[in-house]
Amino acid sequence: MLKQFVLVDGNNIMNRAFYGIMGSKMLMTADGTYTNAVYGFFSILFKIIEDVKPDYLAVAFDLKAPTKRHKMYDGYKANRKGMPDELASQMPIIKKILEAMHITVVEKEGYEADDILGTLSRLGEENECDVTILSGDRDTFQLVTPHIKVRIPRTKMGKTETEDFTVEKIKEVYGIEPKKLIEVKGLMGDTSDNIPGVPGVGEKTALALVKKYHSIVQLYNRIDEGKDELKGATRKKIVENRDLAFLSKELGTIDLKVPLEMTMDQFATQEWDKEAVYQIFRELKFNRFIERFGLGETPSTVKKDKVEINHVVVADEMVEKIIKKIEQAKEMIYFLGKKEDQQAVGKIIRKKIDGLFIYDPTEELVYEIPITDMKQWKAIWESHTILKIRI
Repeated sequence: MLKQFVLVDGNNIMNRAFYGIMGSKMLMTADGTYTNAVYGFFSILFKIIEDVKPDYLAVAFDLKAPTKRHKMYDGYKANRKGMPDELASQMPIIKKILEAMHITVVEKEGYEADDILGTLSRLGEENECDVTILSGDRDTFQLVTPHIKVRIPRTKMGKTETEDFTVEKIKEVYGIEPKKLIEVKGLMGDTSDNIPGVPGVGEKTALALVKKYHSIVQLYNRIDEGKDELKGATRKKIVENRDLAFLSKELGTIDLKVPLEMTMDQFATQEWDKEAVYQIFRELKFNRFIERFGLGETPSTVKKDKVEINHVVVADEMVEKIIKKIEQAKEMIYFLGKKEDQQAVGKIIRKKIDGLFIYDPTEELVYEIPITDMKQWKAIWESHTILKIRI
């Protein structure tokens, strides 16, 4: 089985996360730090890590510096608005977490993230890896080969779903080989990147032309030879905009030879710095992630071999006060009391829970709460904002 290399389109996934989790009110911490893009980005990242279990992993980001495309065509991406401050402020946080997770971030002045993804995907393929590019940008479809696929994430009802685009899938959807999508872009352009294409030629016409003539070069060769079958206004547009077609093709072609001077070893997945990740997630109130990965150490104050702890049995009227205290602290440190069930002889599970024990670090007390009616605790157990630490 080939090793797995996951490449993440950092800016694209961050943008999708930001706008996907905006709603009427963006997520933020008590001090006003926006976190919706951070939370969404890592939700998507954790899903692909869980699904693919990569041996190698890298995240590519754009830099602000102009690229060769901007120098080639002044109008390139001229229609793009700047990144909102609420989003821009979250990028350093994402990079800080990636650093703590020991995930390599790749940026290169003069090149876009797509170029980095293209170059690294070929590096992975040359090193006998199966490569998965995580991106919502369909421009990356031109990179697909038998060993390189693009995974498109979608967020529905708070859940991340994905769709893989392989060579077969792209042939099914577009009717052509992935690489020929470059020819399609040259003819139809791309309004999102302000790539002009041939005015008046849309996707349907561009696909039909590429299926028939295979490439822009062959199309114009046939026109020069008088052997094309184009007619009327379509022929006039194509003939008059030859330069735009070739320019647009070049603008839309992902560079596969970015001078990165990196080796596969630099992308090998490693153990996280769990303490650093925990501290960041704790500051951001990402309690669901903390619980999911078992981050955070049990406080030393509750280790029986080190500290004597007083404990009290809680009367019914005290339960509500303890619950309110947990809700304010956004944290519950607990363990479950178990005893032998005399009626479970011969069964695999022979113990039953007979008590809930809550540790209060501010009082250095353990509250023993008998299991009678646990309905009062339902909101605590179901809360995504309250961190539950079982000891």
